[in-house]
Amino acid sequence: MASYNRVVLIGNVTRDIQLKYTPSGLAVTEIGLAMNDKRKNAQGEWVDEAVFVDVTLWGRTAEVASEYVSKGSPLFVEGRLKLDTWEKDGEKKSKLRVVGERIQLISSKGGGGGSGSGGNNGAANNRRPEASPMDDSYSEAPSGGRGNDSFGEDEIPF
Repeated sequence: MASYNRVVLIGNVTRDIQLKYTPSGLAVTEIGLAMNDKRKNAQGEWVDEAVFVDVTLWGRTAEVASEYVSKGSPLFVEGRLKLDTWEKDGEKKSKLRVVGERIQLISSKGGGGGSGSGGNNGAANNRRPEASPMDDSYSEAPSGGRGNDSFGEDEIPF
């Protein structure tokens, strides 16, 4: 059986970022993201319904978020769903959360932010950490992935 676990969200951050580190030194943060869902109620009137989602960011993505994202910031998040389960006072609990693998800062001023979605042919996924996060999205690049390692500094195709 095939499966696919991807989540794409655009919303506003609900609280300031608190960056933490695991004992092994890996950065981690949890953000809240709020989105509005507009729908018609039983009387045919349009109503806004707020949806709140917890998102966990790891590594360089968490560090960039703590540097450039604050409460109220509009943010694009791409990731996967993860079900956390635990037991408290003999009662089993669970919570569905998003593990954010890629974020993009969105300008709150008119006209949208970053370089948009056109013309970069996926280059945003291969950004080096020292590049400006205000230009494109950030993600943790998996080791051995398709990086820019095979290009010289003046041969980078973007």
